[in-house]
Amino acid sequence: MTMQAVQALEHRSSSVRLKAALAVGTAPDPSLVDTLVTRCAVEPDFFVRDMLTWALTRHPAAATVPRLIGELRSERAQARSQALHTLSKIGDRQAWPAITRELLTDADDTVARTAWRTAVALVPSGAEGELAGVLVTQLGRGDRETQLSLSRSLVALGEMIEPALRAAASSPVPLVRQHAAATERLLRDPDAGFALAVEEAKRVRALGPAAAAQEE
Repeated sequence: MTMQAVQALEHRSSSVRLKAALAVGTAPDPSLVDTLVTRCAVEPDFFVRDMLTWALTRHPAAATVPRLIGELRSERAQARSQALHTLSKIGDRQAWPAITRELLTDADDTVARTAWRTAVALVPSGAEGELAGVLVTQLGRGDRETQLSLSRSLVALGEMIEPALRAAASSPVPLVRQHAAATERLLRDPDAGFALAVEEAKRVRALGPAAAAQEE
């Protein structure tokens, strides 16, 4: 059965791979943990990857977490991002020390975004300030999706991020200041659209806070 499962997880048909991942998660087998993790690193289909993650969460954390932490050092970006994603779903805080500054500032945007979300999910009480200090160094990075992901991660840490955002608001880099202002707007008003928050930040920067306030 184990060899059949391995072969099915590597089948050329994504539907066969999806069914195989479902079967492994339905009847967890610790001997297949390595296969599942290895497959996560190369699986091209999003839905199959999601099922692989689910299958891993069905196994004992003692069997999966150490193996996933090892993947965080992989040279393959997908291996790092999928391992981070799966660790966030497992929710074992013993993985926290493995969420390093290197991952939070990873050159690959997908890895970095996943690291931000995972860090927020696993951060222990008392370490939020240190995490926020690293996250704000990424303000102004990437495209709109990446910036929104960072803002959401910062906002999830709560009001304690305000000092870090105020410091970033005085950055000599305009894009950093703009992103910090948009994030602060989202913190004050979680229902505000990110695009609107960015536009407001641009307007305030152009007109000055007093003039912008008079326009409202």
